[in-house]
Amino acid sequence: MMTEQSSNTVWHSATVTRTRRETLHKHKSVILWFTGLSGAGKSTLAHAVEERLYQLNCSTYVLDGDNVRQSLCGDLGFSDQDRQENIRRIGELAKLMLETGVICLTAFISPFEKERILARQRVPHGDFLEIYCACALDICEQRDVKGLYKKARAGEIEHFTGISSPYEEPKNPELKINTGHHALDECVDQVILFLQGRGIISL
Repeated sequence: MMTEQSSNTVWHSATVTRTRRETLHKHKSVILWFTGLSGAGKSTLAHAVEERLYQLNCSTYVLDGDNVRQSLCGDLGFSDQDRQENIRRIGELAKLMLETGVICLTAFISPFEKERILARQRVPHGDFLEIYCACALDICEQRDVKGLYKKARAGEIEHFTGISSPYEEPKNPELKINTGHHALDECVDQVILFLQGRGIISL
């Protein structure tokens, strides 16, 4: 489902550059790519980090998996091919957000290493920070408020990550957080300190 680039378009360069926008926001722009199993706490952590960043006067936006599935990717299913296209679109959208000078947080299972690598390669080195929300499958199932794992175990949902479809753990994420055992505030602290250490924000 990969789309071809149009031969009848020309890229227009803006006079208001990413660097100028970063100066306005008083912090660097970056993509924080939260990945992990369903129930690992990706969305919860991403939104909690955004709240903390907002309190620090940072400009942010969260691209949440469920929300995007209801809009930009509403035409896609959950086959391997559709999952790949879903992540391709999110990668392109996150790249645009990067140019606006904001901190873009994405919360998607993004189960395949290849697609995460492709999303990383679309932006300059250092602008894609992969945050692996590590959580054991049994804990994710215990947190399953939507009942999705139960349905997947019963064969009612096909291509469900962790049950009938694989999740390829990141080999070298910039940050690995044990969301299965650490409290939410502790996880947020880890991300904020990580961003400070990278020189993206200043406290």
